[in-house]
Amino acid sequence: MAYLAGLAGLAALLLAARAFFSNGALYDPARAPETFVPDCQPPTAIAPEKPVQANVWLGLTVEEVVDIREWLLDPAQGFNLTRGEKAKINDNFVEVIEAIPPPKADALAFYKGGPKPARFARAVLSFGGHAEPTVQNMRVGPLPISKSTKAVPHSEIYHRPVVPHNSRTMTVQDSLFNMFGQLTKDLERVSQSLFGGVMRGLPNDTLTVAGSGPWSFDGSFRRLWIQWKRTGPGSWLNPLPFFQYIDASGTDPSLWKTTKLVYNRQVFSSTADFVQAFDNGTLEIEHIPDIDPAWTTRVRKGDPRDLDDKAGPRAVSFAGHRFRVDTDQRYVSWMGWDFYLGFDRDMGLSLWNINFLNERVIYELAPQEGGDDPRQATTAWLDRYFGMGACVHEMLPGYDCPHGAVFLPATVHSSSGSMTNPRAICIFEQDTGRALSRHRGYAKGETGAIKDYVLVVRSVSTVGKYFDYTFMLDGSLEVRVSASGYLQGGYWYPEHDQHGTRLYMRSMGTLHDHVINFKVDFDLVNERNSLLEKKTQVRDVPHEWLDDDWGPSTRQQFISQRIIKNESEARLRYPQNFQGAYAIVNTDEKNAWGVPRGYQIIPGMSPIHNTVVGSKRLLKNANWAKDNMAVTRRHETEPSSSSAWNQHLPGAPPVDFDLFFDGESIEQEDIVAWVNVGTHHLTQAEVRMPRSLLALEVLNMLQDVPNTRMNTAFVLSPLNFHDSDVSLASANAVLLNQDAHGRWVADENGVKEPRCVPKPPAALDYGHDVAYDLNGKEIRDPASPWLRAEVFPYANHMPEGGVRMA
Repeated sequence: MAYLAGLAGLAALLLAARAFFSNGALYDPARAPETFVPDCQPPTAIAPEKPVQANVWLGLTVEEVVDIREWLLDPAQGFNLTRGEKAKINDNFVEVIEAIPPPKADALAFYKGGPKPARFARAVLSFGGHAEPTVQNMRVGPLPISKSTKAVPHSEIYHRPVVPHNSRTMTVQDSLFNMFGQLTKDLERVSQSLFGGVMRGLPNDTLTVAGSGPWSFDGSFRRLWIQWKRTGPGSWLNPLPFFQYIDASGTDPSLWKTTKLVYNRQVFSSTADFVQAFDNGTLEIEHIPDIDPAWTTRVRKGDPRDLDDKAGPRAVSFAGHRFRVDTDQRYVSWMGWDFYLGFDRDMGLSLWNINFLNERVIYELAPQEGGDDPRQATTAWLDRYFGMGACVHEMLPGYDCPHGAVFLPATVHSSSGSMTNPRAICIFEQDTGRALSRHRGYAKGETGAIKDYVLVVRSVSTVGKYFDYTFMLDGSLEVRVSASGYLQGGYWYPEHDQHGTRLYMRSMGTLHDHVINFKVDFDLVNERNSLLEKKTQVRDVPHEWLDDDWGPSTRQQFISQRIIKNESEARLRYPQNFQGAYAIVNTDEKNAWGVPRGYQIIPGMSPIHNTVVGSKRLLKNANWAKDNMAVTRRHETEPSSSSAWNQHLPGAPPVDFDLFFDGESIEQEDIVAWVNVGTHHLTQAEVRMPRSLLALEVLNMLQDVPNTRMNTAFVLSPLNFHDSDVSLASANAVLLNQDAHGRWVADENGVKEPRCVPKPPAALDYGHDVAYDLNGKEIRDPASPWLRAEVFPYANHMPEGGVRMA
């Protein structure tokens, strides 16, 4: 009997094992014994049904960059360049190499069957070894390197073609943040007494610094304020009441010096004066309380929440992906949409040749600049300077993007090598959890709903921003920026409350603006488009048939509209109460009802422009931020509203957006909309959640400790572009009608979800960046200080991003 009982137990164990381990399928004992549920399709990229044309906006490969760099280093080119790993700030060397997008006419001709455009690169050369040091852009091509390749100044896109060396961007050759030991060697004894730490510019420092900007006005000098901070996680939130004003002009670091110090609002003209005041007891000392080092970390805090020990819901595509990706050509298609992806050092991800239902609607959609103004009254940051693309780091599956998303790599090139991020971009389809449209009616054909699915293309930059491009079934496209990162905090005094909010013992967040600018190059049907302004107003309208109960007239709204004819009228603010709208239309092309086909630009959350206009620190370098939106005639010589060198040249920027506006006609011309999003950042210690998600979107609430959260967006939506609602073509919909007995019968177009078992998500792994040296050889050491410092040499000195404009 014991033997039989053992056999029965073994049989039960085998049945259980069969249920759980038979090729990952589950056995359902309530069904026929042979019924198994198969595994769901793996979430892999599905290739296009037929080969796609080449992506003319692809970035350069590592091999191409190596060839270009070696060609530039050849003495025959006459540049007298030093290799990056040997170069110093007073040498000539190559800073950046990346592809130049082809002329629009050439690209469009290629996609209509013409020849492929010639390929060119932009090479940024730092001439620190010249008698008058400068930075210059060179146009190198055609590529690949051959006897016909030339390097000529790439100056036609700049209002100031030669950049003063004092306004250069940061590279690993720039020793500014590595020479603080020289500037602080006489302060160690005092800083140990006042702050309990020292800063020597070494890895074991217990204090560190953060710089302000801009560092120059017109390129004639390079000077900046630095504020001391405690080291550790979130050091930006632990500032100290001590500042140095550093003169780092010229190319000889031995001449760089401290010209002013401020401690506890006391000003000293030299380090010696400050130390003397400390020694003779005349220094008014600020008592700095001890802090809990954990307050700025992301370590889990707070009481456990009910059921939070369970994993939250996750989305699964039971039928596999419904979008296609050519991973080599960075081509994406979904539900009538198709487009190409680009990527560059300055601003990261860009979208090109966006088509919907086989018609191009946008030629180029790309971020142009982001800015913010935090520290506190003396700072205005512009994100191109730091390199939004260079600051894109690996995304976390299941956190930054859903499990099952398709990830694409991106590569940036610098003066010391290249870095490839295998998860720089993610693409996924998302169920919004609501109907795109629905109605409950009574007549046949009235009752039904369409499932609301969207396609999201996302990239995240470490200067604090998610960039989301969300494609919708009705032809709409949302552009969203979600900022998250450490706040650049200030030292709190009670009288500072009018400028910000106390966040901790002696830490505060200061009031500032974030503004991010996007370029939208519309091509609605063709390149001949116009800017339409619509406004709503109220008036009393008489009606002779009205009786005396209500009077002879009604008060009602009416629409006034006009085509804005030239650039001078095209610096735009959204109307009060949003009583109106702006749209790009093609007046030569009409839908079936005789209405011009167009796309409306709809402001989303927080449609702001810069508040502080006229500040010397943003005098001319961020003129794009002065309005909600602007429209200009498109020119190849005006590819962007800003440049990486605008940051440190507010008085004489290489790109002055105001100079785009010279009265040209924008009526039925190739035009570009420059659209701003952002937020007025009123800092706070916690998020006060509204009672609804709608309120959350409208109020754009922020959290700042330990990390800021912000959302801002705009939507591009069809305006009579179609004859009717094209989302009705979706098969993922239901139509309900009542039969003769009054029972509702559902027609779901034959679409059924397959019955399958999703595999559990893979264990989280991270750290897959691939570094290459100047010879294109892969660097096996993932902690290589050379590459890590070069890709983001100010990584320890830059918090949340944005135009911060205080």
